[in-house]
Amino acid sequence: MRPHGRNAAGASHLSTVRIWALCLMLLSAVAISPTGAKAAPTAPGAATTHVYLLRGVLNIFSLGLDTIGARLQAQGIPVTVANFVSWSSLADEAATAYRAGRLKTIILVGHSSGATALPDMIAKLNQLGVPVKLAIGLDSVFKTRLTTGAERYINLYIGDGPGEPVRAADGLRGKLDNVDVRGTGAGHISIDKNELIQRRVIAEIDAVVMRSRAPADPNAPKPARSAAAAAPPRN
Repeated sequence: MRPHGRNAAGASHLSTVRIWALCLMLLSAVAISPTGAKAAPTAPGAATTHVYLLRGVLNIFSLGLDTIGARLQAQGIPVTVANFVSWSSLADEAATAYRAGRLKTIILVGHSSGATALPDMIAKLNQLGVPVKLAIGLDSVFKTRLTTGAERYINLYIGDGPGEPVRAADGLRGKLDNVDVRGTGAGHISIDKNELIQRRVIAEIDAVVMRSRAPADPNAPKPARSAAAAAPPRN
């Protein structure tokens, strides 16, 4: 006996819904899992640097970090792109590599909730005896407060948007720069994808990597800043 047409259509619809649900679950699992990228072999000295890029909520609004990661990887700088919920396990991973001597320069970048998680990741790394050379937050939200510092912390935020300046706790060590980037055309969702912002982030990272390669002589000239990744003017 053939099934009733309405029941058959309903069963077919239910099957389609289940397939889409399964696909979404698989995509979410892949997106949340940290993805590491090895450095290109043509970049001497960068192998001991690692950049951790933390996406925001749902992993679908911070895909500009993937672009930044790909550009850094092309320069020979190892990166890991992950959801912000992975910050604690990533700190453990970085600390293990640092203690083993495989990692000397740690750089953190986060967008939205990923930026809000940066102070927690810095604090845990500091507790583990691991320094953070540079942290860059892109439009940090939820009144972010920095209690322990990176050598330099840059918060790029949109003054008329949901992002806010990062507040420094008493006795904070390290340099904190809050930079209002109104006028760049970036919004909260698009700041990580904005070309000027991406170039600013890459320029700051390049400067740290170049200094880590430079000789220890205090009288040695400072390396020139990457012209290809010129930063937008501060407001």
